[in-house]
Amino acid sequence: MAVSVEAWENLCVAMQTLMSVLNEKQRRLYLGLESIRLGSGGDNRIAAIAGADPKTVAKGRRELLSRGVSVEQIRDPGAGRPPLKKRLF
Repeated sequence: MAVSVEAWENLCVAMQTLMSVLNEKQRRLYLGLESIRLGSGGDNRIAAIAGADPKTVAKGRRELLSRGVSVEQIRDPGAGRPPLKKRLF
C-alpha cells in the first residue's frame, strides 16, 4: 500500500508530538508496539521515523512481548548514566 508524502509527514509529526509528552519508558514501549504492528523490519523503520536507536525499539518490543512491563519504575535498577565524581577544587 503506497502512502502519500503528505500522509507520511503527518504520521511522523503525530508520532513525534505523542512522544514529546511520554516519559522514557512510555516512548520505548510505544515504539515497540509500532514495531510489532509493522512486523519484519519494524525496529529499523520505526527507529528512523522516531529518531531513536533500533536497539531501543527492539527492547520495547521485547518488553511488550514478554509481558515484563512494570509500572513502578522507568529504568531497571542500575541502568542509566553513572554518577559524576565531583571535583573538590
